[in-house]
Amino acid sequence: MSLIDALLAGTSRPVRVALEKSLEGRELDRDDAVVLLGAEGRDLQVLCAVADGARFEDVGDEISYVVCRNINFTNICYVGCSFCGFARHKHDEDAYDRGLDDILERASEAWELGASEVCIQGGIHPNKDGMWYREIVRAIKSVLPEIHIHAFSPEEIDFGVRKSGGMSLHDYLRMLKDEGLGSIPGTAAEILDDEIRKIVSPKKLMTERWVEIVSAAHEVGLRSSSTLMYGHIESPRHIAGHLELLRDLQKRTGGFTEFVPLGFIHHKTRLYREQSSRAGATAPEDLRLLAVSRLFLRPHIRNIQISWVKMGLKLGQIGLMSGANDFGGTLMEESISNAAGSEHGDHVEVETIERLIREIGRTPYERTTTYGRRRRARAEAAEARPSARPAPPADMALLSGY
Repeated sequence: MSLIDALLAGTSRPVRVALEKSLEGRELDRDDAVVLLGAEGRDLQVLCAVADGARFEDVGDEISYVVCRNINFTNICYVGCSFCGFARHKHDEDAYDRGLDDILERASEAWELGASEVCIQGGIHPNKDGMWYREIVRAIKSVLPEIHIHAFSPEEIDFGVRKSGGMSLHDYLRMLKDEGLGSIPGTAAEILDDEIRKIVSPKKLMTERWVEIVSAAHEVGLRSSSTLMYGHIESPRHIAGHLELLRDLQKRTGGFTEFVPLGFIHHKTRLYREQSSRAGATAPEDLRLLAVSRLFLRPHIRNIQISWVKMGLKLGQIGLMSGANDFGGTLMEESISNAAGSEHGDHVEVETIERLIREIGRTPYERTTTYGRRRRARAEAAEARPSARPAPPADMALLSGY
């Protein structure tokens, strides 16, 4: 019996055929992805093992992480996505809208604590104009020229363009890049299938516009992450189509830095309470998504990231043995998942990340946003403050979900 036959022993025929195809180095298609997204029992165990082998072949045994801070600058938003527990209307008691001084203070504190990146996103505030995003970038770069600004989802970019007074999409993105924007998060993707989008976020940009914005960002030299939200009302065929769209886009532009599957946090959302979605992702779903994305997206997207905020730290470790190679970021604060009911916190220390990685026999390294290696001494920051977690903001008590 060959090693491949021994590995695949006991799997169902459809799963075996798809995994053999992957092991032979052939590209998986949508039907293969649908089959693998239904893997259970022995099929799931072998799927994760094959994906872990592919991970080793693609990127080796090191696991990366980034020291970053999330800054969600406003929760005022009128888009009305039913999967969101974060958005507030401006007269709600716990609504907030941070000014430039507040944003800059948070960014400066993150830099002092050793962060290389700030990730900035917020609600779609109807009273902002198209230059608000430019002012955020300009203010941070004027004080922290070396920090990487990873900011503004495609939904925010679309809003900025529409409120810019007539700028084209490419010109708007070039303006932000010239001011110091380093990359954009590939969020606002959810499921890139309008059948689903018209149910969960009918006022949000549709698939074609999301692709147009991300493509334009890549064309002007702004790289992006890519994401998918699962565990709600989607089916395996929707996920397979989403992955194929991302892979095709990456073949054209090469602009994605990583793929991040994001399990739906259901507790405080209308999608769960009123629209009968599933109660979020299960542990097998989490592992299937990581494993299938590794096999389906390779070799075009090499970095697969766990979301410890969604999965938790221990399941995240298993995800790192199921095809993923990136732990994600320290975050320091996180509002969106917490507002929806996440139970896994909003910050993790570098020391904890590295311990968790070493516990599974792998080697950690700190990366930049675009997956370069960051070489620096953390001694001064550690000596200045024992914990890398920032002090709670003064208005924390007012924010739902903190």
